[in-house]
Amino acid sequence: MAENKKTKDLREKLLAGKKHGYDQFDPKDEKTMESYCADYRTFLDAGKTERECAGELVRLAEAAGFRAFTRGMELKTGDKLYFCNRSKSVYLARIGKQPLSVGAQIAAAHIDSPRLDLKPNPLYEDGELAYFKTHYYGGIRKYQWTTVPLELRGVVALKSGETVSVRIGADPGDPKLIITDLLPHLGAEQNKKPLGEAVPGETLNLLLGSRPLPDSEGSDRVKLAVMQLLNEKYGIVEEDLTSAELEAVPASMSCDIGLDRSMIGAYGHDDRVCAYAAFRALVDLEETPEKTAVCVLADKEEIGSDGVTGLQSAAFDTFMEDLCEAQGVPLRVCLEKSFCLSADVTAAFDPNFSDVFEKRNAAWLNHGVGLCKYTGARGKSGASDADAETVAYVRSLFDEAGVLWQIAELGKVDAGGGGTVAAYMANRNIATLDAGVPVLSMHAPFEVVAKLDCYETYKGMKAVFLARK
Repeated sequence: MAENKKTKDLREKLLAGKKHGYDQFDPKDEKTMESYCADYRTFLDAGKTERECAGELVRLAEAAGFRAFTRGMELKTGDKLYFCNRSKSVYLARIGKQPLSVGAQIAAAHIDSPRLDLKPNPLYEDGELAYFKTHYYGGIRKYQWTTVPLELRGVVALKSGETVSVRIGADPGDPKLIITDLLPHLGAEQNKKPLGEAVPGETLNLLLGSRPLPDSEGSDRVKLAVMQLLNEKYGIVEEDLTSAELEAVPASMSCDIGLDRSMIGAYGHDDRVCAYAAFRALVDLEETPEKTAVCVLADKEEIGSDGVTGLQSAAFDTFMEDLCEAQGVPLRVCLEKSFCLSADVTAAFDPNFSDVFEKRNAAWLNHGVGLCKYTGARGKSGASDADAETVAYVRSLFDEAGVLWQIAELGKVDAGGGGTVAAYMANRNIATLDAGVPVLSMHAPFEVVAKLDCYETYKGMKAVFLARK
C-alpha cells in the first residue's frame, strides 16, 4: 500500500535520509571534479615521502603567489605566506580582513604515511644475497608489504653538512626492490600463525642484489658490490647510512579504479588526500577571507605526532605566535577564538568486512566528507570528542556551501580505533572537529578513495576558510 502524501512529507521533514552522493551531485561539476582529481594524482605521484610532499607543496605555493614567512615581517590583509619546518612540514596562511584577535580558520592535515624506514645499520649479506634491514613506520599490516615492488626515496646527510637525495626505483628503467615471502609449498607452519604474526617485523628486509664483486675472497662480496653501486651513484659509504633518512614506499603509481573510473587507487591517500584538499582550498580562494585562513600540513601523525615536525611540537604555536605578534595579538586570545577542521581520512564501509562496521554510523564511499565527532579507541580513549556546538557549526557551514557530508565512526565500538591530530589542536583550546575522505584498505600499500568524496572534501575546506563567523 502506497504511503499517503502527508506521511511522506512528514518523513522527509523529520527523518534523516541517506542519499547517494551522485543523486545529489550537480552534473555541471563533473568536469571540475575530474580536473581536481587529476591534479591530486599528479601531487601523489610526485610526493611519496613527507619530504617530497613538503617540497612539492612549497613549489606549488610559490607558483600561486605565496612567499616565505620570516619572523618580524609586516603583515597586510590578503598576504599569502608559508613556512616550511625542517623540510618535512608546511604551514600556510592567507591573512584575513579581520585581526587575529577574532581567531583563525584552520585546517590541519598530515603528509606522512605508513612505510618502511631503513635501520641505522641496514646493509648486510646472508645466503649470498644483499639486503637492507627496515623498521616499519606507522600502523601497517606487515603481510601486505611482501612481494610488492618497492622504491627507495629519501636523503643521506653527510658529515660535511651536504645532503644527498636518493631515488631508487622511481624513474623509468630503474630497478625495483622487494621483500620476499615464503612459497605455499613450505608455508604449512606459517599458515598456522595468526595473521599479525605470520610475517615478523624483522623479516621485512629489502632484497638488493645477488651478484658478487669479482676478484674478491671475502664473505661479503655481494654486499660490497651493492655498496660500490651506491658509492658510484651517490658518493656515499656504508657509515653514511647511519645518518640517512631512507624510506621504502610502494612503486605503484596512482590510477583510476573501477570500470566507471569513479575511484582513485594509490599509495598515501592517508592523509595526503586531505592535505591536498586543504592546501588547494587555501590556494584557490578567489577572495580574501574574513578571518585569517591557516593550513597546517604536519609530519609524524602516524606515530603519535611527536618530534620537531609533529603537531605536538611547538612549531605550530611558534608560527601562530609570530603571526599574532605582527598584529599585536596575544596567541592565547587567537587560539581560544579559532576553529580547526582536523582533516584526516576515515574508514569507508567495506561490505567484505561488514562485521567490524556499524552501518548506521559508518562512512560510505560517494556520500561526501566524513564528519567524526570523536575517534579514539574503546571508551573514546585519545579522542578530542568535539562538543555539539562545534558539530552544528560545521553542519551549518557545509550545508550553506552545498558540501555533501556524512557522519562517521571508525568501526564498531571495541572493534579497534585510531587517532588524528584533533586532540593536539583541541589541547590548545581550539574548537576542533575531525573530517575527511573515506578510504578503503587504509594503511595498505595501495588504498582506494572515491573521486566525489575527494572533491567534496576540497569544497568543505574552502567553506571553512571562507567562514564569516
